[in-house]
Amino acid sequence: MSLKNRLILKSILFFFLSTTLVHSEEIKKIGKFKDWEVIIFTNDNEKICFAQSTPVLQSPKKNSRDARLFISFRPYTKISDEISTTSGYEYNKQNTIYAKSGKSKFKFDILQENFAWIASNKIEKKMIKAMKRGTRIMVTGYNKSGSQTIDHYSLMGFTKAYNSAKKNCI
Repeated sequence: MSLKNRLILKSILFFFLSTTLVHSEEIKKIGKFKDWEVIIFTNDNEKICFAQSTPVLQSPKKNSRDARLFISFRPYTKISDEISTTSGYEYNKQNTIYAKSGKSKFKFDILQENFAWIASNKIEKKMIKAMKRGTRIMVTGYNKSGSQTIDHYSLMGFTKAYNSAKKNCI
């Protein structure tokens, strides 16, 4: 996926995270599946479906951050299974951002301000497979000062949320 497409998605996600119910005709919550939810964003002819979750545990505990993990589908641009994350701060590009579930570890290759993506769709599919089998996934990030954070995401409800997001964007 090109950097341009990722920046467009980032803008849409930022819009979603910062909107209120005033714009509810463009954003539709499809369902809540335990610790995951499915949302559809529609703008003109373009539809974006995504499953998202917030951490069940954050480290360090002293500062609450608006962290999220996303799996997105954008049929208009033929993009599916796109994984992205935000830890609620601007990432330090000197350190690697990665997700770990069980023995599987996945690197986020593209960092743009406070969002990170995996460049390879093949690796994204492997991560989704690991998420379907697992119970928890941890995303490790580093802020601008180099301090490490770890966000623990429950995978309870992930498979149903993933399937719902995919089905709604086919």
